[in-house]
Amino acid sequence: MTDNNYDLIVIGTGTAASVTAFNCRKAGWSVAVIDHQPFGGTCALRGCDPKKMLIAAAEVIDGFQRMTAIDTLEGETRIDWAELQRHKRSFTDPVPAKREQAYDKQGIDAWHGRARFTGHNTVVVDDTTLTAKHIVIATGAEPTRLPIEGAEHLILSDEFLELDQLPRRIVLVGGGYIGFEFAHIAARAGAEVTILNRGEQPLAGFDPDLVALLVERTRALGVDVRLGHEVKAVRKTNDGFEVQVEGPEGRVDIDTDLVIHSGGRKPALEALDLDAANITHEQGKLKLDKTFRSISNPAVYAAGDAAGGPLPLTPVAALEAHAVVDNLLGKKEATVDYTGIPSVVFTLPPLARVGLLEAEAEQQGLHFKVKHESVPGWFTARRVNESCYAYKILVEEDSQRILGAHLVGPEAAEVINLFGFAMRSGLGADAIRHATFAYPSSASDIESMLPAASPKGT
Repeated sequence: MTDNNYDLIVIGTGTAASVTAFNCRKAGWSVAVIDHQPFGGTCALRGCDPKKMLIAAAEVIDGFQRMTAIDTLEGETRIDWAELQRHKRSFTDPVPAKREQAYDKQGIDAWHGRARFTGHNTVVVDDTTLTAKHIVIATGAEPTRLPIEGAEHLILSDEFLELDQLPRRIVLVGGGYIGFEFAHIAARAGAEVTILNRGEQPLAGFDPDLVALLVERTRALGVDVRLGHEVKAVRKTNDGFEVQVEGPEGRVDIDTDLVIHSGGRKPALEALDLDAANITHEQGKLKLDKTFRSISNPAVYAAGDAAGGPLPLTPVAALEAHAVVDNLLGKKEATVDYTGIPSVVFTLPPLARVGLLEAEAEQQGLHFKVKHESVPGWFTARRVNESCYAYKILVEEDSQRILGAHLVGPEAAEVINLFGFAMRSGLGADAIRHATFAYPSSASDIESMLPAASPKGT
């Protein structure tokens, strides 16, 4: 590299960015990465990993509560929030320096600052212009704007993950996975929690029958889940905030100490000045071809949440980045097969999905069998006194192909991976029926979850 000219510039330092940068550097390219936030990306610093660190303590409280409910344990236990944050930061705090050291070791130039396009192949970082043959946008996602009065009073999800002290009263605006996960953490840490969801169906994208069971379980935890409630305004008061809500029975005012934006997210693109590079975008999303290349600027690719694909998940970001690398290096016209990629809401118990929803399979005109049961009496749930355990499995009738698997209950986040592996490997229901799983384990329930096979010849 000379005079800030590179083979590749990657905007972002998360999963998609790092996979792209490291692999292109290994191929001998000169590479620069740019980020205005601490290096590491959302998952490692502001999302998946720190969230799961907090959930670890909530899991202990959850197990203790379930066991004390049947008099097998005695006494009390609680979460020390400040110490839990210290434990979490023992993981997150070293990440930026380690990521930067890894870039330096590989000979990748690291630039701190906000990137902005100034041409087809050029970006500016602060006052410095960088040029490259190719540029990859891997800026991740950011919260959508909420059209409510007083939106500036809401904190974002990354701020919740950094709270030194947990307030007594919390309102979550949005009933998506962030809202439910944070509610399960905060409630088990002793907070009074309210979830406000504008629609009647929270957790869009997950099976509605299983979502209903999780909502019931969440309310039993003490969380006030209000569906069909739209936030109109948030106002500062002498001792906190007042949230003005329109619900089925009219206006409701809720007093709280903290209001959290837990609604949707969108690709983080606004600060990039895409038009300066002739990068076509529409309604906040990039217009890309199937190889993740801009349809209007062939020098530009995107991967991960910034690409706006069907599954905003960390493993998907890595898959998309590997495809981008192959295309950049000219190995093939690489795309991504999204078959069999699981998604999980890390509540307690977790809610999981892989493949098609029942409504989606019907819309595609597929002929399939469904097996759906709530099974709190099964050993997996009885063992830990968990009242919320259910499944819904979709199997195509002729091929025995697994079309979709939906779980809520103990260890659902692990068991869903087996369904996903089967789907990606082309293993049908018959193959799973002949598998032998360790017993007693949650995976050993899988055979009983499958719809009965149709008799041959019918």
